Amino acid sequence: MVRQERAVRTRRAILEAAAVVFDERGYDAATIAEILAHAGVTKGALYFHFSSKLELAQGVLDAQFDKCLVPPRASKLQELVDVAMVLAYRMKYEPMLSAGARLSLGPDTLEMRGGAVPGWIEILRKLLCVAKEQGELLPDVDPAETAWILSACWSGVQLYSQTLNDRADIEGRVATLYRHVLPGIATPAMLSRLDMADDRGRRVVAEVATRAARAARAGAGAGAGAGLGVGSEACAVPRA
Repeated sequence: MVRQERAVRTRRAILEAAAVVFDERGYDAATIAEILAHAGVTKGALYFHFSSKLELAQGVLDAQFDKCLVPPRASKLQELVDVAMVLAYRMKYEPMLSAGARLSLGPDTLEMRGGAVPGWIEILRKLLCVAKEQGELLPDVDPAETAWILSACWSGVQLYSQTLNDRADIEGRVATLYRHVLPGIATPAMLSRLDMADDRGRRVVAEVATRAARAARAGAGAGAGAGLGVGSEACAVPRA
C-alpha cells in the first residue's frame, strides 16, 4: 500500500510538472529535462510512468477531466453551464487546465488525437441528450451538433481572453457566451431558471468544497467526492 501510494504521488507530481512546462513552453519547446527539474524526480521514475513526451502530454490531457467535478443538477442545462463556468474559473489558477487547452488547440493536436476536444464535446453531448429528454431544449435542437458548436465557441472565447487579457476576463466572457447562445436552444421556461452569472464558477467550486468537507467530517472518507461528478456516464470520456 505504501509503495502504491508513493507511485500515485510520483505520477501526480510528474503530471503537474509537465502541465506547468507545457503551459509555459508549448509541446514542441518543452523538454523532458525541464519537466524532471520541476517534478524533482529521476528520469527512471518518469519513464516508469510515461514512455515518451507524447504519452506525458496525453496524461495531462486526460487529467483535466478530473477537474470537471460539479454537483449533479436536476436541470442538465444548468449542469452544462456549471461545467463551463467552473472550467473558466479554475483555468486561471490551474496549469493542468491551461496546459490542456494549449495542447488541445496547438499545432500538435492531430498527433494527440485532437487533444481533449473530443472528450469535452462528448461530455456536452451527453448532458444535452438528457436535457432534451427532460424537455429543456427546443424541439429542433440536435444535441450532437449543439455540443460541437458550444465546445468550439468556448474554445474561441478562451483563446481570445488569453490573447487579449491573459484570461483576466474569462469568466465574464464565458458567461456572456452562454447568455447569448442558450436562448437559441433552451425552452423559455427553462431559460428563465438558469443561473449564468459571471461568478457562477466560483460559487460552484465553493459548493463542491463545502460538500466534500461535510462528507469528510461525517466519516465518508474516500467517498467524500461521491455525487459530485457531471454524472458517471457524462465523465466517462471515450478513448480513441
